[in-house]
Amino acid sequence: MRTMVLLALIAILSGCTSIANKPTFKTDAGAIRGYDPVAYFTEEKPVQGLSEYSLDHNGATWYFSSSDNKSLFENDPEKYSPQYGGYCAYAMANGFVVSSDPEAFTLVDDKLYLNYSLGVRETWLKDIPAYIESGDKNWAAKQYK
Repeated sequence: MRTMVLLALIAILSGCTSIANKPTFKTDAGAIRGYDPVAYFTEEKPVQGLSEYSLDHNGATWYFSSSDNKSLFENDPEKYSPQYGGYCAYAMANGFVVSSDPEAFTLVDDKLYLNYSLGVRETWLKDIPAYIESGDKNWAAKQYK
């Protein structure tokens, strides 16, 4: 058990990134690795966005799978944007800023949370309310919103 915890910590720390001037997790593929944030709500699964349905918001380019999803986001970006700028929710709960995997997601109270990996998501699922409470405090304290 101790070895698994150590390996998980190493994996998380190796994914740490600087958030300076980066309020949204993005890669060369765009915000949240080019996935459509609205699709998590409408299709309840990760869907790759398309370049013809893109827009710039909060310092990143967001991609959508349809013009309808793009419009939904434009009309209410706060509703559809992932929590903590799309960085790993479990890491944020522990005070770290770590990249996320679009496949490792959870919808809680109509909010999108992403995690570093499916394995980290399994840990996140064990106590979501406590992790959200801690993550919200850390995000606000670090003025990442």
